[in-house]
Amino acid sequence: MTKLPLYAPMLATAGNLPADDEHWAYEVKFDGIRAIGYIDRDLRLVSRNNNDITVAWPELAAMAPADPPFVVDGEIVVFTAYGRSSFEALQPRMHQRNPAAIRALAKTVPATYMIFDLLHIGNRPLIDLPYQQRRQLLEQLGLRGPNWQISPQLPDTGADALAESKRLQLEGILAKRLDSPYLPGRRSPLWTKVKNVNDQEVVIVGWRPGTGRRAGHIGSLLMAVHDDTGKLVYIGNVGTGFTQAMLADLKARLEPLQRKTATVDADVPDAIWVEPQLVGEISFTEKTSDGRIRHPSWRGLRPDKTPREVRWEQRS
Repeated sequence: MTKLPLYAPMLATAGNLPADDEHWAYEVKFDGIRAIGYIDRDLRLVSRNNNDITVAWPELAAMAPADPPFVVDGEIVVFTAYGRSSFEALQPRMHQRNPAAIRALAKTVPATYMIFDLLHIGNRPLIDLPYQQRRQLLEQLGLRGPNWQISPQLPDTGADALAESKRLQLEGILAKRLDSPYLPGRRSPLWTKVKNVNDQEVVIVGWRPGTGRRAGHIGSLLMAVHDDTGKLVYIGNVGTGFTQAMLADLKARLEPLQRKTATVDADVPDAIWVEPQLVGEISFTEKTSDGRIRHPSWRGLRPDKTPREVRWEQRS
């Protein structure tokens, strides 16, 4: 039996549209969970932070068996009735590990695996091939099922593709250079994400107690990112975008992580500090010159990311 090697996902750099369309392909940037899929006698799904997440997505199991076996890269998403991927709709599934609840959610909130790259087939690694050739080989596999499909390429120019993604209220697009190899575990401008919204991964370093209707609950979360030296720096607090269920879940997760000393250098008198173990994601309007976030809104936890990965999104 062929033993499939493990691959770390290649990561995109945030940036602007390429000037030379003829050297690039464009895809939708989906709002989901990155997963490398190993399809042999069974399916195995591995997250970006190298966790086996197969059990959480039973509706994808029928992708296996495969002969020859192969390895693909893709995004697990939940689509809304309007055909847009929804990170909010994905949240209940990301944290669930109860088998009965997982099976129920797979029926009521089904996920789709949007596959966009082929890394390995049989005994042959494909990562040194140019993206265009890997894409052709991927399409020859004909991967189409009730809960998985190949992510479509966008036929227009980058400007047209981005404008259409904005009209459809999508997160943005990915530009992939046609001659680019697959670089496992590396972030590269050969893949560039061009967004319609600003978002940022953050490390939760504490919370401020709520008042009024939120008395006894979390009022806002205190956020930080790592700077260029690897030090956690405070970037502000976020108090909008939460449901009551989110607030209750966050409090249950954060209370055991409380600490007596400040997690970061910040003057927040009523702060309840925690060990920096949980990663979340926010959207925001702008970053100020002193490194603070303006008008942030909570999007959800990111169990597929590790705190040490969290840095400012840099534009190329």
